[in-house]
Amino acid sequence: MVVGEIPDSVDFLVVGGGPGGYVAALVAAQLGRKVVVVDGLGEAGLGGVCVNVGCIPSKALIELADTTHGLASWAGRGFTGTGSVNMADFQTWKSEVVGTLNGGVKQLFKAAGIEVRQGYFRFTRKDQGALDYGDERPPMHLKFNDCVIATGSRPTVIPMLKRDGVRIIDSTDVLKLDHLPERIAVVGGGYIGVELGTALAKLGAQITLVEAAERILAAMPSNIVAPVTKRLGELGVDIRTETTVVGDTGTQLIVKTAVAQQALDVDLVVVCVGRTPNTDDLGLEVLGVTTNARGLLEVGSDLRIAPHITAIGDIIPGPALAHKASAEAHVAAEVLCGHAAKFEPLAIPAVVFSDPEIATTGLTHAEATEKGLDVSTSMFPMAASGRARTMNEGAGTAQIVHTSDGVIVGAQLVGPHVSEFIAEMTLAIEMGGNLQDLADTIHPHPTVSETVVEAARVGLGFPIHVSPKRKRS
Repeated sequence: MVVGEIPDSVDFLVVGGGPGGYVAALVAAQLGRKVVVVDGLGEAGLGGVCVNVGCIPSKALIELADTTHGLASWAGRGFTGTGSVNMADFQTWKSEVVGTLNGGVKQLFKAAGIEVRQGYFRFTRKDQGALDYGDERPPMHLKFNDCVIATGSRPTVIPMLKRDGVRIIDSTDVLKLDHLPERIAVVGGGYIGVELGTALAKLGAQITLVEAAERILAAMPSNIVAPVTKRLGELGVDIRTETTVVGDTGTQLIVKTAVAQQALDVDLVVVCVGRTPNTDDLGLEVLGVTTNARGLLEVGSDLRIAPHITAIGDIIPGPALAHKASAEAHVAAEVLCGHAAKFEPLAIPAVVFSDPEIATTGLTHAEATEKGLDVSTSMFPMAASGRARTMNEGAGTAQIVHTSDGVIVGAQLVGPHVSEFIAEMTLAIEMGGNLQDLADTIHPHPTVSETVVEAARVGLGFPIHVSPKRKRS
């Protein structure tokens, strides 16, 4: 032990206060542990990227954009007013929303007796680490009995577009804009780029979306992405696929295709090319642990990386989603408290808050086929949904992937508000439900959720709106 290194004893340590970390802390406290949470921002960081600079602020911006843009579509449907946007007022309201949610986590911690310490943690031994305050103060040393690592991720940086916070910004910065530049380039056609590009276009900016792959949202089935691509075109978004960025001159973004190089006149560049796991400065070497090529920690169903240490969220394989991290948090805390918990979901839902929304869960047809399953896909169009029509929406479809005997293994939905009922398809998969179960489940009318019932009926071979006889094994 280094002279002066007198560690504080901590029963249950959680590194990171995001949707994985704070949930793990609450679960451990409920199981009788004395919990300390370490976060670089202290209590201000509770809720993590999701609450403070990610999921919540971005959805607030999307709601503003949808509402503002939607007013124009009501011109021929009874609405005669106009709408304008004040980004400074939006920032004030957004901060109130974030503050309320952050405060809610603080209250939960207070009630559970959870202590929060501000600083950056790095392992120095297998049961101990240093808490660096980020200034000239000497670090504090913490000796723990059990530890959950939930350090999350940060926006990925590309060398030719170094963030300056003014002209070249990332997905976090764009949510802080108090005015809207006229011409914006969004680099990256994944879900973050598509969400932000759509919102900014609806707010009135001229958007150029630059993506290196042959199409946007390349990891998703093309037929599900098609309505989103079409809507972006209707919003005036210039989609440049199979295009890479060469650099930026300060007034022009230089891009390159297979045949030519071009300079784009833009006022702002938003870099949205993915996220990087925060595992590079944790002192993992003292644990005898290394990351994979993507910087992720490989774990089993118990989420352990060492006998008394678990890892969750964006720093382990799987989709970098807040709800995945929260689900893992329950398992991680329970495992370290001696319970026989496992993280073995059959399906993890994912949502792109695009226009129209995309929501997926389980396997696509291609993925199921690769696994050796004999599957079919049944679909029902959003254009036939009465509720969608009342919202002046008709683009999209409800698509169910099922085995030859009707067992549901996946679903891909695109349409208005599909994010709100993808959970029922996830539940159907987890419970081994089949098309008959879904067709026999009465859904409220008129709702967009009825489309999954009709898709199930299509899969059963029955005409739309004709209820089949109940078949139970």
